[in-house]
Amino acid sequence: MEQVVIVGGGPTGLMLACELRLGGVDALVIERLAGPSGESRAGGIHARTMEILDMRGMLEPFLAEGRRLPRGHFAGIPLDFSGLPTRYPFLLNILQRRIERLLEARARDLGVRLRREIAVTGLRQTPDRVEIETTQGELAAEFVVGCDGGRSTVRKLAGIDFPGTPATMTAILGDVELASPPAAPVFQQRTPHGNWSVLNFEPGWYRVMTNDFDHVADRDAPITVEDLRASLLRHAGTDFGLHSPRWISRYNDAARLASRYRSGRVLLAGDAAHIHYPAGGQGLNTGVQDAFNLGWKLALSLQKGQDQELLDTYEAERRPVAERVLANTRAQTALTRPDPQTSALRGVLTGLSALGGVNRSLSEMLAGLDIHYAGLGDGAGHRVPDLDLPDGTRLYRHLHAAQPVLLSRDSARSRRLGGEALAWDGPAMLIRPDGHVAWVEAMGEAALREALGRFSFNE
Repeated sequence: MEQVVIVGGGPTGLMLACELRLGGVDALVIERLAGPSGESRAGGIHARTMEILDMRGMLEPFLAEGRRLPRGHFAGIPLDFSGLPTRYPFLLNILQRRIERLLEARARDLGVRLRREIAVTGLRQTPDRVEIETTQGELAAEFVVGCDGGRSTVRKLAGIDFPGTPATMTAILGDVELASPPAAPVFQQRTPHGNWSVLNFEPGWYRVMTNDFDHVADRDAPITVEDLRASLLRHAGTDFGLHSPRWISRYNDAARLASRYRSGRVLLAGDAAHIHYPAGGQGLNTGVQDAFNLGWKLALSLQKGQDQELLDTYEAERRPVAERVLANTRAQTALTRPDPQTSALRGVLTGLSALGGVNRSLSEMLAGLDIHYAGLGDGAGHRVPDLDLPDGTRLYRHLHAAQPVLLSRDSARSRRLGGEALAWDGPAMLIRPDGHVAWVEAMGEAALREALGRFSFNE
């Protein structure tokens, strides 16, 4: 019997598999596709995701392949990321196919098994296992995690509802070549019907996007280059000589959130748990961060006799994050509507976003730097930046093994309590494996002992 079967080999599933392996768990990833899709899809990694990768010592290859952009946007309204409180005050422009390749290489290095061309067709639970029917036979696992996208088979088979709001518009994205490209990139040029964009991510081809409001196409209907051409002509008055499509996709602004993230021994992460309009580039990042929160908790649950209370904190901490993402992407969709009232509202928000406090608030929200997990005690739950320590090292380097780290002036504390303690001239605090504060000095020694016992893989 498998310990954990992860259904879906995209960024969320691969990141989860890596985290489980660091916790000593044997993870099997099954994927219905025969190989990597090669589709560009998401185009960027935000600051918090870069911090997560840094905490595991795996960021450098991503930085090497990506392009650093000092600005982001909220509904097309520019935001300055250069002042973000992080070592990575930028958006890393890197396409999803590259992200998946790098994560898969890391997963294989850690010993993750990945089996392709396997689709899940059935699922049933017993008190001690999940039995999975697939197109290549049956599997059994202690836990199953659905990372299989917005139309998740795992979510449906587990009987988890997916309520939300329906689509109000249709968007088309195409990665194409252009015979007569615009002289400069165009981003969300507004028109009477919606907006259009032409961006150049890599030499030789362009990403063309169009948004049509008050028109909802059938998502299952075929999408062709002629559909993209017609939409671009309607908005821009030209098709820029588009040809040779690499990938074309249709999507909309439907926003849905799973009614629960767990049903017994079945859990959800990433798009299987939440979908939304891809405004601000938050989807892939939210999924990877789901995996980062779940991985060490699930590993500890398996190692320490099913600590259900700890495993339940996954939904308690991550579902509110998804609720906020759905809310801000709905707001961004509304702010791009092509009417005079919305134009006036955009003008007001554009002026406000130039103020330091507004820019900082919106930027930190999109970048995932302001996430705070409730329920850990006064002064705990917030993200810890990559601190410079007195010994000349950086904090995140001590999180590579996905173990908690104690920062304290008292060097003897490590010997008394077990686990790694690092000299620190600030207030003492215990950092969880995911870089959030689990304990601060004001909570007392007994609370520290409890937290160390709960969050450490060491016996």
